[in-house]
Amino acid sequence: MGEEGKHYLKRIRNATIKMGNLIDDMLKLSRISRSTMKYEEVNLSQMTGEILSELKKSDPKREVKIKIVKDAIVNGDSGLLRIMLENLLNNAWKFTSKKENSIIEFGILVKEEKNIYFIRDNGVGFDMEYADKLFTPFHRLHSDEEFTGTGVGLANVNRIINMHGGKIWAEGKVGEGATFYFTI
Repeated sequence: MGEEGKHYLKRIRNATIKMGNLIDDMLKLSRISRSTMKYEEVNLSQMTGEILSELKKSDPKREVKIKIVKDAIVNGDSGLLRIMLENLLNNAWKFTSKKENSIIEFGILVKEEKNIYFIRDNGVGFDMEYADKLFTPFHRLHSDEEFTGTGVGLANVNRIINMHGGKIWAEGKVGEGATFYFTI
């Protein structure tokens, strides 16, 4: 097979992998909306630490400064909340990957006697003009060449937060990072 044939086979293979990932993500989105909620006390701080520890193991050479507030305890479905945090923290990890002094923070703000949880990073950020598209399936703000993804992760996050009776929103600035705020 010639170089041109190999090139086309590589493109077909990459498109097939991308389509498989997209189908998997769509199935996850569908399952989330049909799942039965099992409420229990969940320590989001501990869960955040576990997820970030797994991410560090997957890329041990990376230096990331991590800040996690202690004992952020909520009442919710632990499986769904883990999926939500994994999506947000994977994004923070991914979008800080090209930064030398990466910082990822999980914290709490108290406003009007209500806890607002947040995940903040100092990564590539985003233009606030497109903030309303972040939680819509298949709307990506970065190309696959910059950062891989299917555009379904934040839609999953939004659905999980809504199922818990909360809200999610984001703030960002290009080149300076992003903060995702949520209530439960």
